[in-house]
Amino acid sequence: MDVLRSLSQHSGPRKSPYEVLRRLAEHVTPETRPEDPVRELEERVAGLLGKPAALFFPSGTMAQQVALRVHAERTGRRAFAGHPQSHLHVWENQGYAALHGLRFHPVGDRNELFGLDDLKAVHEPLAAVVFELPQRDIGGVLPEFADLAAQAGWARDTGAAAHLDGARLWEAQTGYDASFAEIAALFDTVYVSLYKGLEGVRGAVLTGDAGTIAQAAVWRRRMGGAIVDAWPLAAVALMGMDVNLPRMHEFRDHAQALAAAINADGFAHTVPRVPCTPLFHVHLPMSRVDAQRASQRLLEETGIKLFLYARSNPDPGRCAFEVSVGISGLEFAPGEVVELIRGLPSRV
Repeated sequence: MDVLRSLSQHSGPRKSPYEVLRRLAEHVTPETRPEDPVRELEERVAGLLGKPAALFFPSGTMAQQVALRVHAERTGRRAFAGHPQSHLHVWENQGYAALHGLRFHPVGDRNELFGLDDLKAVHEPLAAVVFELPQRDIGGVLPEFADLAAQAGWARDTGAAAHLDGARLWEAQTGYDASFAEIAALFDTVYVSLYKGLEGVRGAVLTGDAGTIAQAAVWRRRMGGAIVDAWPLAAVALMGMDVNLPRMHEFRDHAQALAAAINADGFAHTVPRVPCTPLFHVHLPMSRVDAQRASQRLLEETGIKLFLYARSNPDPGRCAFEVSVGISGLEFAPGEVVELIRGLPSRV
């Protein structure tokens, strides 16, 4: 079933091969050399984040594992801390342990942001503390900037590196009165994704000081990530930086308008109630199985993929799904989204 419209960036029509190639043909010129897009991308991301060096990776999974491996080797420590629902732990088959022998120390409650007191309760030497902005799996919420600074400072004071899982840093910046460079300055290393908010094809960039990035380049090659012809991935990402990045505040504002309409209707509600980024969760009075079935029928009937998947809830009669507003998400008016959500039970 073709997806004509979607509220999930992971299934957006703009990611169809034909659409990506059409846009790419408008960006690449006869003068473009194979090495140019990667070099330009690394320089641009490093400059935007205010970091001395940057390195392209074919995946964020590889970039973050390499960052943690380098921090572990520098400190001689094998453990790192992060939120219990850290993407590294939940979605990546514990690659940090299987490939690098590292241990994960979950910090705080799984349904809340961790705080400084939660970090202080960790009583083992850490190689790094991983911060995810926003914390995707609990609704795309953000810590206050002052709290974030205090937590990153605590990590450094204990000899650990502060690492930012910035897969959605492009979106997260809209929730702070701070520039990308001011946010990135809190951390020793910062990873950013090229295919979520930027709507690229695949890939990531890791930034940090020159020594750390040089060491990361060694591990990138060991893990098979030093691909020669990465220019298509980088070129599509550069298009996203030109087109999507300047519109992140617009996406955030539209997310807030959608959430306000959903909450006013009363059938469902959002977390957070007022999104601080273009990402938020919608909580439904339906079971996960029923919501999945209704979503599939909606797709079959209309070509609209309302969400990627439904998330379970401790209450089996409730579930949630993620909304991530991008260019495709702007096509949905608040009233239409409310109507689609309200209509889900009738499609079970």
